[in-house]
Amino acid sequence: MKEKYWQPMIYDKMMKGQQWFLSTAERALEEAYQAALNIKTIESEELRQQREASSRYTPNVRDYFRADIQKQIQIINLRMAEFKISRYLLNISNKAFLEKLRVIDDVLGNYKNLEPDDSSALLPTQPEPQPVNPDFKTVIVKANISAPNQSSEKMDNLTDKTGVLPRSIGRTFKKIKTDLNPNAEAEVIQKFRSSRNKTKTSISFLVVLILVPILTQHLSKIFIFSPLVNQYFENETGQIFLNYEMKEEAFQELQAFEEEIKFTSLLGATPKLSVEEIESLVKEKAVEIAEDFRGKSRSAVSNIFADILATFSFGLILVTNRKKIAVLKSFLDEIVYGLSDSAKAFVIILFTDIFVGFHSPHGWEVVLEGLATHLGIAANKSAISLFIATVPVVLDTVFKYWIFRYLSRISPSAVATLRNMNE
Repeated sequence: MKEKYWQPMIYDKMMKGQQWFLSTAERALEEAYQAALNIKTIESEELRQQREASSRYTPNVRDYFRADIQKQIQIINLRMAEFKISRYLLNISNKAFLEKLRVIDDVLGNYKNLEPDDSSALLPTQPEPQPVNPDFKTVIVKANISAPNQSSEKMDNLTDKTGVLPRSIGRTFKKIKTDLNPNAEAEVIQKFRSSRNKTKTSISFLVVLILVPILTQHLSKIFIFSPLVNQYFENETGQIFLNYEMKEEAFQELQAFEEEIKFTSLLGATPKLSVEEIESLVKEKAVEIAEDFRGKSRSAVSNIFADILATFSFGLILVTNRKKIAVLKSFLDEIVYGLSDSAKAFVIILFTDIFVGFHSPHGWEVVLEGLATHLGIAANKSAISLFIATVPVVLDTVFKYWIFRYLSRISPSAVATLRNMNE
């Protein structure tokens, strides 16, 4: 009776899920199209109010409309990424998409210089006055490109700062020039605000990169894939083990249980058992072990699908947040290259010893065997040995190249400290 109730429900959910997935491209494009129409509505409403009030743009009014348009542009970027990925996976081609795509491109073309995230260093503290009743799109775009020292400009890469003279001399002249600058205080405040916003953006984005895939994996496994897998294997009573290693582990566990019963019985620690009683206990234990490994097999199958979905969510975050990735990279560069020479040497030695050091093969074996268990795959000793023989070597080469190519120019004293610590 229970199976008759659950089977139609599971089948109905699977059909609805399939229909939802097949309509992803059309649904994502429609939401992006509606966001583009919302931007046009915002433009029309703002221009109408400007004509009626005959007033010029103020900073607060401009920021208000900028926030609305930024929100719509974020929706467009996210949905268009979803549209492109789903269209590629499903191989969909529909001429009805073209008109909506033209509208979206026309709207985005008007705001190609508009930063869609708050990682931009932000509006100038004292914006330049705007003329009366200017064109709305011109004001919104100009507000993002007119301010000096914006983070929308290309960020300096710390690894490319080299010169003929020692850097300390250049820093000294730069400090004197900065101290004599009458706008030094305003620039310091502006740099502090930019750094603070960059730090907030980097930390929040890093948290999203870590938490979203983890939550996606766990929640999808619990609420989506585990029920489907359990329902599928409900009638597969013979399917207990996914690989030979699981079978060997189960046999060893059952054998150890049988030997323990006989050993305690011979020592008199338990009442003497007959052969039939021992066989009955062993049979009960075999059923228990079978149920345990059947659950492990189903969990491993669910892990595969949940991991694929988590990887997809991680890739989607990277595709839709390229500017935040650039901000995060700059933030991490400042942290790494801002360490003292001894701290740099300590961190480098720590990471190299963990991943490519003398004892690293044991750690790689534990990680790879745990990954195989997680996915229900038999741990191939030859494949693990081949991985350990190649990947750490490649990582060691990359570390050495980075030290030779970048660190030796940025911080020669750190390289010297590292060499002395290794010796």
